[in-house]
Amino acid sequence: MSWAVAEAPFPNERESGDRYVVQPSADGVLFAAVDGTGHGTAAAAAARIAAATLEAFAGESPIALILRCHEELRGTRGAVMTLAFVHLRDRTLTWLGVGNVEAVLFHTDDEDSATAERTLVRAGVIGYRLPALRAEVIPLKPFDTLVMATDGITPDFADRLAVGGDPQRIADHILAKHWKGTDDALVLVARYLGVPL
Repeated sequence: MSWAVAEAPFPNERESGDRYVVQPSADGVLFAAVDGTGHGTAAAAAARIAAATLEAFAGESPIALILRCHEELRGTRGAVMTLAFVHLRDRTLTWLGVGNVEAVLFHTDDEDSATAERTLVRAGVIGYRLPALRAEVIPLKPFDTLVMATDGITPDFADRLAVGGDPQRIADHILAKHWKGTDDALVLVARYLGVPL
């Protein structure tokens, strides 16, 4: 896996309420984008709790992780998040979203084109009200590229996105072109490089 992040806090705030997690475990790598409700110190505190929980239990299923975060975030502002676990041995991605953190998986068809799949995100706030949780499993091919973006990024960030370049360049491009400027923003880009035989 190769990955990169680009982020920006709400203007005039000292810290962002958006966090990311990239945490390897025995079976693969957990990727997550977390958005604490609102912005500022209270949002950042909720996002930190969620990120620490995800890092500590990264080997658990995405549904189990959401449930753990829900318990840990009770009494905070809560958070929304999307998780994606890359199972290296199985060559699959399992993803799940609660709230408005978008995730798109680009399958590279050839040098010039890619097809895209979006995760189904369900309405809710972790720590306050959970929807019914259903994870989806998707087969991976070498060079598939995952892009996650919090709601400080406009939803059209994936339209006509060129995903053949360096993950950091992709993340920086999305932030520069699609940051609303009215909220914290975070973009996480991860590329599956395949499993050596």
